[in-house]
Amino acid sequence: MKNKFKIVLSLAVIAAFAITACAPGQNSHSTEELKAQIETLNGQIKELTEKNQELTEQLSSRTGVSPNVLITALNAMELLKNKNMAGLANLVHPEKGLRFSPYFYVDVQNDKVFDAQQVAGLDRDTTIYTWGIYDGIGEPIDLTFNDYYDKFVYDEDFINPHLIGNNTPIGSGNTVDNVSAAYPDGTFIEFHFTGFEPGNDGMDWRSLRLVFEQDEGQWYLVGIIHGQWTI
Repeated sequence: MKNKFKIVLSLAVIAAFAITACAPGQNSHSTEELKAQIETLNGQIKELTEKNQELTEQLSSRTGVSPNVLITALNAMELLKNKNMAGLANLVHPEKGLRFSPYFYVDVQNDKVFDAQQVAGLDRDTTIYTWGIYDGIGEPIDLTFNDYYDKFVYDEDFINPHLIGNNTPIGSGNTVDNVSAAYPDGTFIEFHFTGFEPGNDGMDWRSLRLVFEQDEGQWYLVGIIHGQWTI
């Protein structure tokens, strides 16, 4: 839809130049008449520009995809809070899909990756996937998506965190944090809780990182990384 209005806008500009170029050979038009036509076309161009901007904003609002990575991250987190996977699918990178990592170490070979169409149906998917290995016990994380979501995606109210890091790590533990190596072209927003029980000295912290990469000037979700204290 954006391209359509860019084309319309371009045609209007071309028309304005065409009238200007033809003016010397058209004796039937006075200079004043040509100026009036150009002013009319300039007004139409302005209207089309404003309409194009309006439609662009509407498109960003509907899909959640924005040139601003923080806005896209907040839209994504709102969708995750509501487990609106169909809506989240609109934000998933069209080529790279979406990778889920249960801990800060991103296993680029084995972590589960889903394309946008698959993401849209994950909340209805009863398949048991192996998402990784449980920290401390070494057993495979064999869960349906809904169970994985409860443990390793939205296990806290991340839409209302204690801290938000813009491409800045906050949570830290014994797990190797390789987000920069795993996503060399990415930018991440970290939603972080410093802890919940005073007696735990902050060892019960939680983080959720949303990793984005750009495609044609828009930010798309490529990774969801869950973080917590590990042994």
